[in-house]
Amino acid sequence: MPVRFVRPVSHSAYTARRLALSALALFVIAALAHRFGPLATPDFLALLFLSAAIAAVSVPLSLIGLIRLWQVGATGGVAATKGLIYAGVPLAVVATGAFYYYTLPPLFDISTDIADPPPWVAEPKAGQKWLPRSTIITPADRRVQFAAYPGLTGRRYEGALDRVYQGVQKAVLSARIAITKKEGVELIAPDIAQRPAPQDEQAPVPDVAPIPLPRPEPSLAPVFVNAGDVLLQGETRTLVLGLRFDLVIRLREDAETTSVDIRVASRYGPHDLGMSEAIAEDFLDWLDTELLGIAGN
Repeated sequence: MPVRFVRPVSHSAYTARRLALSALALFVIAALAHRFGPLATPDFLALLFLSAAIAAVSVPLSLIGLIRLWQVGATGGVAATKGLIYAGVPLAVVATGAFYYYTLPPLFDISTDIADPPPWVAEPKAGQKWLPRSTIITPADRRVQFAAYPGLTGRRYEGALDRVYQGVQKAVLSARIAITKKEGVELIAPDIAQRPAPQDEQAPVPDVAPIPLPRPEPSLAPVFVNAGDVLLQGETRTLVLGLRFDLVIRLREDAETTSVDIRVASRYGPHDLGMSEAIAEDFLDWLDTELLGIAGN
């Protein structure tokens, strides 16, 4: 009579695969709803942590399944391996974020000009929910930024304001930045082809002389923005997860040069995980590329 060996079954391995698959599905659905749908960042992060917690529970179960396979040849080795792979996706995302959270300074607003940051055309507002943060950026925060990112500085180009502005417009498109508000663009000289033609010196003089108006009274209201500044406020999103960032670009003409500064702030949370600095550097690199040849020292 033939002897048939019945292999034991590792229920831990199959349970781990089901848990890990549910964690992965939750992460993918939340990521798509956040990137392309109406899901806000605080809600997305809550679902991300939940999926990572479910994935973390499945990991020891998968390891038990692999141990059972090694010791007694229990079935479930493939299921345990799949469980580890499925769980690795949300766990890797959370682990990467935790690494940057604890190794980078807790900043959410950075600027290339720490002494005189570009002001917002309209202060960004968003419901932080369970991600509260301070609404005031102190000089100490700017010093922390300088210590963390000493190479993040503005640019100065040899060129008129209108030419640098054209380069900024191209760099904005390349950096996937959407400009939503503008201030001071009337200072940019229009193209010579679009300027109105000068009036004929022989044009007839009107019969009625213009009546002089009284001189306006000087205003005592404080001015917070340099009269010669051009401000471009916009927003951008990270490519994969779609995290939102607000930014403002300032152009300031000085004699024969034009300086460009940028300020970037994460829309949610007290920590940008270093992404604000990466967004600013990406824009400045594109701007250097566009204005190559007129950049000054």
